[in-house]
Amino acid sequence: MNTHLQLQIQHWLKNDPDPRTQAQLQALIDAGNDAELAARFAGRLEFGTAGLRGVVGAGPMGMNRLVIRQTSAGLGAYLLDQIHDAAERGVVIGYDGRHDSYTFAHDTASVLTAMGIKVRLTAKVAPTPLVAFGVKHFNAAAGIVVTASHNPPQYNGYKVYWENGAQIIPPHDSGIAAKIELAATQAIPFMEQADAIKQGKLIWLNDDYYETYRRGVMHAKVLQNHTAPEKVSLAYTAMHGVGADMAETVLKDAGFTQVYSVAAQREPDGDFPTVNFPNPEEKGAMDLVIAEAKKHGAMLACANDPDADRFAVAVRKDDGEYQMLTGDQVGVLFGHYLLSHASADQRLVGTTIVSSSLLSKIAKGFGVESYTTLTGFKWLMNVGIELSQPDNQFLFAYEEALGYTVGSMVWDKDGLSALVAFAQLTAELAAKGQTIWDRLEQIYREQGFHLNAQVSIALKPDTPNIGAYLREHPPLTIGEHAVVSTDDLKALERRFADGKVEKINLPASDVLTYRLANGARVIVRPSGTEPKIKCYYEVVEPMTAQDTLASAQARAIQAMETFISAHQASLPK
Repeated sequence: MNTHLQLQIQHWLKNDPDPRTQAQLQALIDAGNDAELAARFAGRLEFGTAGLRGVVGAGPMGMNRLVIRQTSAGLGAYLLDQIHDAAERGVVIGYDGRHDSYTFAHDTASVLTAMGIKVRLTAKVAPTPLVAFGVKHFNAAAGIVVTASHNPPQYNGYKVYWENGAQIIPPHDSGIAAKIELAATQAIPFMEQADAIKQGKLIWLNDDYYETYRRGVMHAKVLQNHTAPEKVSLAYTAMHGVGADMAETVLKDAGFTQVYSVAAQREPDGDFPTVNFPNPEEKGAMDLVIAEAKKHGAMLACANDPDADRFAVAVRKDDGEYQMLTGDQVGVLFGHYLLSHASADQRLVGTTIVSSSLLSKIAKGFGVESYTTLTGFKWLMNVGIELSQPDNQFLFAYEEALGYTVGSMVWDKDGLSALVAFAQLTAELAAKGQTIWDRLEQIYREQGFHLNAQVSIALKPDTPNIGAYLREHPPLTIGEHAVVSTDDLKALERRFADGKVEKINLPASDVLTYRLANGARVIVRPSGTEPKIKCYYEVVEPMTAQDTLASAQARAIQAMETFISAHQASLPK
């Protein structure tokens, strides 16, 4: 082991407050595992726009108590620099049910209170939307939630909200990261909980706070459709996360009495014992809630991910089986439903560049413009806040990865209010003798059957730089269809086949979008670090009078297969 690494490890062991991670490092030293030690000290777990997320373990590349304390000291210093009354406005902190989340959240509170910053800390586990809600509710300077959302059990994370209630975006991410680097070289301030309480610096968020969120959902303008809730039956799972208590409560408040929770997945459990991967999008993750729905003949099988910011649903079909809706399908159903009921001054809807283009077409049908952002709720919400005006208030935004914001109570995705809204949409349809499938078919008949797919392509190490290649050799056709326009988010230009050029108002990003004459679209996101690209495909198939939902879907699937193979064949080898 080289001297520099030895010094790094000694310094770490001296400052690490956790005997478990100290023992972990010591075991590696005793075993002479220099390669593993070098990997753990190869840099620092990167703080970005999603905050921190990584595997729990010793050293600066892992999630652990020392990394959390250093991060909190850096964040605290940045807040005090940037927001003049940050100390008094304070920070809201919550945490999920993972094994280390309680300790990480409490450590965070002790560091911030030692820096003179008031902290409001949830007295028990909290769904992520409740923390985002708290930033707005208390007019706090920031919010922190300790969660790894739907990552595997060995992960944890540290997510930061800015004073506007939305996730941080540049330049705050790099500003905070620089302060963390500095904090890591200094003694970390720390105040014992009892002292912080005595000095009025630590305030517990108890049941009355959870009640405030609950009442917010109950009175939200967009959740007042109480048509026939007794007609809806649904199974629900919290997926071993923290959503069950609040999900069941807000459904009951809205009049839904036929709600069947999956008992085996109801309570928080950081081991996630009944799922391979606690993400509703993963194969098998919805099996237990679908089985529960079948047992009761329920219309819907609903899930939140473990921190309850995402919402997933499978819907019963005529044959009694259940089919999971895609994130895009749920998004367009919400868009159509909410715009149908929206007041004239609340019609602002948005989605991301990789989500279906169908929401923008639905919005146009209602006579409103939608907005589109880069991928991620940090962009959806910050742009939504910016665009919201008294005569055009924010209504709804979604991204295809099961994230939905219904109304403006929370400036982040909220799987709990989305659950209520979807149940209300289902009830409204049921009162007319219709189903979710009927509504989807109506939308597709009006706008065409939209099918979306995502493919990650691993390329050979010697493959030319894909982004550079595509910019030097812009495709004129993909398969049999002409490219009618190309969006280059690096140049922030939309180029049309006839030579016309328009400016694009988005942050620069290495993304290319091709729109074809037949309505299809492909988005290419090259990786800057490895020979890999992500491609997001969309095909649109018109529905004829003779078509059923199934026949239109079959044709769209066939068109998608042809499109994907034609596009991949056109890429450099």
